[in-house]
Amino acid sequence: MTLQVAIAGFGAIGKVVATHLDRGLDGLTLAAVSARDVARAEQAMANFARPVPVMPLAGLWEHADLVVECAPAAVLRELAEPALAHGRQVMVLSCGALLDNFDLVELARRHGGRIHVPSGALLGLDAVAAAAEGDISSVHMITRKPPGGLAGAPYLVENAIDVSALSEPKRVFSGTARDAARGFPANVNVAAALALAGIGPDRTTIEIWADPVVTRNTHRIEVEADAARFSLQIENVPSAENPRTGRLTALSVIAALKKLTSPLAVGT
Repeated sequence: MTLQVAIAGFGAIGKVVATHLDRGLDGLTLAAVSARDVARAEQAMANFARPVPVMPLAGLWEHADLVVECAPAAVLRELAEPALAHGRQVMVLSCGALLDNFDLVELARRHGGRIHVPSGALLGLDAVAAAAEGDISSVHMITRKPPGGLAGAPYLVENAIDVSALSEPKRVFSGTARDAARGFPANVNVAAALALAGIGPDRTTIEIWADPVVTRNTHRIEVEADAARFSLQIENVPSAENPRTGRLTALSVIAALKKLTSPLAVGT
């Protein structure tokens, strides 16, 4: 069977995923996309080998078995609720928003839908998920981003924190993954993914640093568990189109999609 895939959002991530699907991935077919700028998306579609319709967010489920959310966190519910209510699968990148809309999991359960959260720009989620089958005492993450990658975050605006002229690293947040996801919805979906894989958003802690020295989005996770103690660090190259996200995120979505239909699946 071929899995029909719709892409919600046609920005830095959505375009890459859609392009790979158009080029051909075994068992996967691009069925539809949505975009804020419909005319621009339709123009881009003209260059695809197999152009697909540009549809409203809420109607993507009608054209696909799985909807990949590559859109702003604020519209997660608009696209996910009807899809899950009709037994579709949804791949969620704005998993920070999922923390405040966790009833969607129960909706998926009732109607035979499913929510996938790819690793995105983080590493080690397999190890964290495995350790969570035992006892984890602490999970801590330290995120460092170039100041421009954090500019405009609600937490910075609400607390009048200016990162535009930093000459040295500045810690701009320290707290739980839940609060980080609310305060930095476009920046630290990795914290939400880490929390979902491990001990939850209220026990997972995170520091966020605006660092004028770094040129890559850097995440370090430190885990203390009865099965293992480990620390992992990744330095992601920011997307040229959107510095708030890394290039690895789109590739993670593609890898996760391929894993759904591949006869060989590697990793927990």
